[in-house]
Parts: sequence; C-alpha cells; structure tokens
Amino acid sequence: MRVLGISDHIISGAAVVEEGRVISAINEERLVRKKMLMGFPRKSITEVLRIAGTDAKDLDYVAVASEWGHFLDDYVEFGGGVFAVDEGAIKNLFLALGSQLSFLRSKIPFLEPLYYKLREPVFAKRRRRIREVLREEYGITCPVEFVDHHYAHAAAAYYGSGYDDSLVVTLDASGDGHSSHVYDVTAGSWERKHAVPAFDSLGSYYAYVTHLCGFTAGKHEGKITGLAAYGKPEYREILDRFIAYRDGSIVNVGDAFRMVAVEKLRKALPPDFSKEDIAWSVQELSEDICTQYVQHWAKKTGKRNIALAGGVAANVKINQRIHEIPEIDSIFICPAMSDEGLSAGAALILSNEKKPELAMTGRKAFDHVYLGPEYSEKEIAAALDSAGMEYAASETVETDVAQMIADGYVVARVNGRMEWGPRALGNRSILYRPDDRSANDWLNKRLKRTEFMPFAPSTLAEEASGSFKGMSGAVDTAHYMTITFDCTDEMSRNCDGVVHVDGTARPQLVSEEINPSYHRIIKEFHKITGLSSIVNTSFNIHEEPIVCTPEDAIRAFQVGHLDVLAIGPFIARNPNADERVKGMSAGKVETGS
Repeated sequence: MRVLGISDHIISGAAVVEEGRVISAINEERLVRKKMLMGFPRKSITEVLRIAGTDAKDLDYVAVASEWGHFLDDYVEFGGGVFAVDEGAIKNLFLALGSQLSFLRSKIPFLEPLYYKLREPVFAKRRRRIREVLREEYGITCPVEFVDHHYAHAAAAYYGSGYDDSLVVTLDASGDGHSSHVYDVTAGSWERKHAVPAFDSLGSYYAYVTHLCGFTAGKHEGKITGLAAYGKPEYREILDRFIAYRDGSIVNVGDAFRMVAVEKLRKALPPDFSKEDIAWSVQELSEDICTQYVQHWAKKTGKRNIALAGGVAANVKINQRIHEIPEIDSIFICPAMSDEGLSAGAALILSNEKKPELAMTGRKAFDHVYLGPEYSEKEIAAALDSAGMEYAASETVETDVAQMIADGYVVARVNGRMEWGPRALGNRSILYRPDDRSANDWLNKRLKRTEFMPFAPSTLAEEASGSFKGMSGAVDTAHYMTITFDCTDEMSRNCDGVVHVDGTARPQLVSEEINPSYHRIIKEFHKITGLSSIVNTSFNIHEEPIVCTPEDAIRAFQVGHLDVLAIGPFIARNPNADERVKGMSAGKVETGS
C-alpha cells in the first residue's frame, strides 16, 4: 500500500507513505527557497516520489489534505503574513466580508454556515483541478481523496506517537472551518469528541497580537513567545474580553475576526502599550486556555496519553504546561506540527483506513524526521568546486567538528537526509558552544535574525537527566525540540547560552540509534569539555527556509560569515575565522563584526 500525500496551502508539500510508514517527506519552501510558500507542490511531489523510488503507477491512492480551499496554480508567497497574502480576488473578498460582518455571527446563527456554503463552488473547482494536474502532469490515475484539515493534523500526531490509546488534540488558526478538533482514539479507532469553529480561534488571536507588536502574523509568533519572558501580564484582563475557555471549548467572546479584531484590540490597549507585557499576557492566557481545554477532555475521555498537532503546538511553553497537567501521563507533539505535516497526515489516514490492520499495530509511522533528500560526496564536491571554495576531506569529520566547536568556532553542518518539519535537528544545523550567552546576540546579528529566545541545545540522550527536570512521559517528543523543560542547576550554570531567562530550555535529545553521526559529534565534544550539550540553530539565512542542497549551504555559509562549513566528509574554513576566535578568547575582537 503506497499513498502519496499532498498539501497545497501554507507550507505546501508532499509525502509518501508505504504500509503505514512515512518514507519521504518535504515541503515546497525548501526547494523553491521561499519561506512558508503556498501553492500546488509540484517540485515536492516529484522529489518525494524520487526519494521513495516510486513511480506514478505504483501509487494506490493520493490523499490531499483539506477538503476546502482555493486552487493556487502559481506560487503565492507568505512573506507578508496573514494580512498581506494575496490568494486571489474571490478569497480576499470573502475574508474581508467575514471580517466586517463578524459582529453579526452571534446574532445570526446561520451566517457562518452560509459563509462556507457560498464558497463551495470554489472548493469544488480546487478538487477538480488537483485531479486534472495529477493526471496530466504526473500520469497519476489512482483514486484521489480529500481529507479534513484537522483530521490530517491529528493523524500525523497519533500515528507518529506510537500510542495505542490516546487523546488527540489539534489547535491552529483555522482549517476547513475549524481551529481545533478533539479525538478519542482507541486501537486505531477514531471518535471525534469536539470541534471549535475557526471564528473562535485562539491561534488567530495570538497572530493578532503578533501583528500589533509589529511582527508578521502567521509567521513570527515565536518572537512573541520569546518576548513574553521579559514582560508582565499587565493586559491579561483586556485579552480575557476577547478569547476565553468556556465549558470544554474555546470562545471568541470579543465577537471579532481578522482586521476588525486587530482594531478592537488596538483600541482596548493603551496607545503606548508595552510589547513585552502584551506578549506575556497573550502567552499566559494561551497557556491557561490550552491547559483547561486539554484537561477537560482528558477527564472526559479518561485518556492519559496525548498527541498534539497544529500551529499552536509549535508553542513549546504551552506544550510544557500541557505535559504538566495531572491527568496527562505522556505527551507527543508532531515534529511537523504546523501545516508542513498535513501531507503525511493525510496519507497516513488513507493508508490506515484502506488497510485497517495497519492501524491496529500501535507502531510508529516514523522513527525520525530525516525524510528529505541527501547528496553524494561527488555532488557535494562538485558544488564546492563550482563555488571556488577551498576544502579538505576528513576521515574523522565528527571528531574534527567537535574539536572546532570546543575551540569556539561556529560550525555550519550539512550531512545525510534533510529534516522534515520546522526544526533543524543536526543535519542542516549551525553548531556552537553552549556556554557563551553573548552568542544569542552576536550570532543572531550575523544571521540577521531578531530572536528573543536563547538558542536551543542538542543534548546527549543518555545525559539528559542531569540537564532537565520533569522529562518522564515526554522523552520521545524531546527528540524533536518541541517542548521546554525546567533546567537543572548544573545546566543553568554550565550551559547558560541555551537556557531561557525563566530557567527552561527546549532540547533536542540526540541518541546514537537515531542519528549516530551527530551523536558522535556531541559525545566527542562532551569528552573534550565535560559539557553534554551544544548549541543547535537552524542553518539558514534571514527570511529563507533551512538549507536543502549543497549549493544552498554554500551560499548561506558565505552570506552568514560563519567560521566552518562541515558538509558531508568535507570541511571548508572561513579564512577570517581564526582571527575572530583568537580575539574572542583574548577579549579583543568584537564577535559581531
């Protein structure tokens, strides 16, 4: 049973699932080099089929995530975020009308169903066009089925968790008319217990605050999460008047949507409101709403394992709070929690529905997220030669990289298959020492990033208990950098470059079984320094996706003025790096230069 999964909206992409296992997955942004790209994922389809060694005739089904939506034949950039994206005149008109008439929603009950009913002809056109494109451009003639947006999110989380019985909760801005689904899953049998309409979206209100703070809504919510650590909940009472938890659900008590909601929020806040304080307020509110919501359904279903997905599950602090709910024993967050995970989720649904015995095994749909392309030594060498780079091959590349990190060099690393999802997990990463807190400032400046949270640590899995508290029931999901934990005193003292001001960190636990090469680097670094963690931040340049190809890596290395590029078995060095590191050690050179 081979199923091709497709998603064609924000962060569009494709995946191939064989016998209930994800064997390849990639998102269009990595191939086109435009972050959070929207549109039909032609390149992704070609690439996942190539990686999987699958021909069109080998496919049993195609699963398309989201039953609703508009067909985007050309790419639509999401660079300007929710309020700047142009998806065509028809959808823009409907969104504008929905925003202006949102105050009538509670007064006219049939208004919301009518809103979606009027858009049905456009949804039907998308379904027809996708079938046509698959048949005409790829020769794919197998059945094509469309899967609910939140069901696809939920499936990616549940089948990735390895749980038999689970509470599965999705939370995002919107998809197919909803912003959350709650499922009770027993031995692969699904029962939807609750749904929250898109109008009542917690994720949307978090985006509205992001916009008010001058960041890009739908794209820079992580900056709000980081900024929150520096504020106070001064505006919590104001936000409570807009979005709230009520009796097992989430309710838009402000009766406002999109720009109307933004303007109502702006008027409710002081003209000189503190960005830090509004960030804290919306973060605290979101943590409270999510924990009450999940706790209610955990009690109602009796399920003590929870699997999470959706854009709100990208908020690592919310995930920690859910993990700490007394009724929850174990938590798993889909590593591709936002819309980049929809294609795999849709394919997993069809794979398990069409072959039910797969759903009963309780096995994981993936053991790791290294599901993208990899490049041969010959391809890497050709790219280095073409760029005129000086480089040398190393037979002990992991040991060499560990020593360079210990010596204070910033190492950009490309090795093996690219990661699926928003996190760089060692194969497309920038690595550095964890005990230099100033790096959060000077290295982010080099990369032209405006981040408020310290870098995240990659930590030897076997040493994790000495670094983090309260990990029981969350060790598996911690391999994907999707949750924060309170740090031990030793971690806070020795690795302050990766510890947040509130004493937490969002680690990637690195095990020898999952990534032996990356594990060797950290293990060697541990031998040299006594530190079992290193800094791991994504290898990309400002406003670009994580690097994919050797050519992407070389360009990002040069633009970012990094010290060392470790790519496959080869090492290339920045000729200015030695002077910087020596000067840093002597306290004489400005590290941000």
